[in-house]
Amino acid sequence: MRLGAFGAAGLIFVGGVLAAAPARQAPLAFTRTIAPFLVADDAGRLFSVPFLGGLDVPRPQFADIDADGDLDLFLQEFRNEIWFFENAGTVSSPRYEWRTDRYQNLDVGEWYRFVDLDADGDLDLLAEKPFSNILFFRNAGTKQVARFEPGGTLIDTDGLPIALDRQNIPAIVDLDCDNRLDLFIGRVEGLVIHYEAVAPGSLQFAFLTDHWEDIEIIGRVGTPGPSTRHGANALSFADFDADKDLDLFWGDFFEPGVLLVENNGATCSSPSFRTEPVPLPFADTRTSGYNAPVPVDLDFDGDLDFLMGVIGGANNPVTTASDNFYHFERTAKDRFELRTRRFLNGIDLGSESVPAAGDLDADGDLDLIVGSKIVPPGDAGQLTIFRNVGTKTVPSLYQEAPLTPMIAYHLAPTLSDLDQDGDLDLLVGTWNQGIRYFRNQGTAREAKFVEDAAAAITPPHASLVSPVLADLDGDGDVDLLVGTATGAIVHYRNDATTKGARFVLVTERLGDLSPGRRSRPAVADLTGDGLPDLLVGRESGGVVLYRNAGTKLVPRFVEDPSFTLPLPPLSTPLAIDLDGNGRAELLAGTVSGGLVMWRW
Repeated sequence: MRLGAFGAAGLIFVGGVLAAAPARQAPLAFTRTIAPFLVADDAGRLFSVPFLGGLDVPRPQFADIDADGDLDLFLQEFRNEIWFFENAGTVSSPRYEWRTDRYQNLDVGEWYRFVDLDADGDLDLLAEKPFSNILFFRNAGTKQVARFEPGGTLIDTDGLPIALDRQNIPAIVDLDCDNRLDLFIGRVEGLVIHYEAVAPGSLQFAFLTDHWEDIEIIGRVGTPGPSTRHGANALSFADFDADKDLDLFWGDFFEPGVLLVENNGATCSSPSFRTEPVPLPFADTRTSGYNAPVPVDLDFDGDLDFLMGVIGGANNPVTTASDNFYHFERTAKDRFELRTRRFLNGIDLGSESVPAAGDLDADGDLDLIVGSKIVPPGDAGQLTIFRNVGTKTVPSLYQEAPLTPMIAYHLAPTLSDLDQDGDLDLLVGTWNQGIRYFRNQGTAREAKFVEDAAAAITPPHASLVSPVLADLDGDGDVDLLVGTATGAIVHYRNDATTKGARFVLVTERLGDLSPGRRSRPAVADLTGDGLPDLLVGRESGGVVLYRNAGTKLVPRFVEDPSFTLPLPPLSTPLAIDLDGNGRAELLAGTVSGGLVMWRW
């Protein structure tokens, strides 16, 4: 899949070390790759989707989008994006393979729901429209090959758009078996609004009540004493107790688990939910709160399994920054077994990951060290090494235990031999403690990083600093660029001595560049002219390419507005030749705490 292209590759800079790459004149197409080689966690278990990018606020949904009899997986992590994973396994043993982060390039706002709205036998799509209306995408394709086209907004019987709180996820089902869809919209007040389609297949819905079944979800269920807390919610319906009617599952901002409101109606056509909500039986669904429930028979064994995405609510969302896509398998009528807290298992270090690379064990291949913003319980960031236990051309990464904790947030590492003793030293950017220097007092084969507080660097008027080491002026030593909260890139020249690096401030804003807030530069020769160019990640997502229009000794960076690459928000790019083929991969940390990889 071609998602972006730019000019020829020449030399790749990795922490100031140059790796030759073949010069090219034709544009190079970047291709996203999810599992290019083996990556294992610190227990030796292989990640199924190592370079998915991590998950912070997953909103999953299952649907048989290709009518092959099994369930495919859709997931939302960012606004206006649906990720699509095709079931490449079987009905009873699903195996999900990533296909795209932008399913049919649909802009779906903050939520989406698959449903056959027009009663033509295939799945349509509902989504949040700006200003909190409900957008309808009609399936103009077939059951086997869906093709979604905008079809208008859902309206009431007065012809007005139906409104809802944008952060809430509604449910739409035929609850009373009359062949007309019922629309249920949770309110932040803890109430439920009920609409019903005026006819089968209609886009027009009649308002029935704004206090459906007298349901009020206020505060945490089971907590003694009155409460006025209520907030965002996610609704779903399924037959929990196998009595042939639909029950209500409710996730709430202030509720650590998922609530069940059972349908005690006598028949499908006469539902009744006038029962007390209870925590979902037989399963401990307590998390940081605001759970998006997904009750579904995942393995088609005739009973209801339960999955949920943890969006994160009032109970310290840091605790679920990595473990946030739960799968409970129903193994008996009164029993759920937790199978995993990471249904899509990839590299995930909490949030706001930042990669750096270098040969940490002198075995001739590149290892990774990855920083993060914050990890549970929430008192600091973390540095994690991914050791390359493969070869220079066939990498295989093994996640090691985190390095000795640093009491700091937003850790952004970069590696180079700064004291000229033959091993790699470490600089770490932080939120509010500048750049901390860790001298390698071990060996080239076995690093031992010890902080040298006297060598710390404090960029002026800067926070959330993100350092990168590379030779910008062609004098053979590494200079220092620093991304910052404001977006300014601070430039230090290395006036090295026989004792090692000596960084001298050149400017607080390199070339007056303005890539956007939370800048993170990467240095690589992207045009094949032997000069270092800049790729800069930023808060808003994507990257900015600055081509070097200067010389080897005096760089001058000019923005190339034609270049685009859909990196996630707060991306932290790194050019690195992991497989030794002479061409760099583009590796980037993400706001969600994982890593994404692109090849050209």
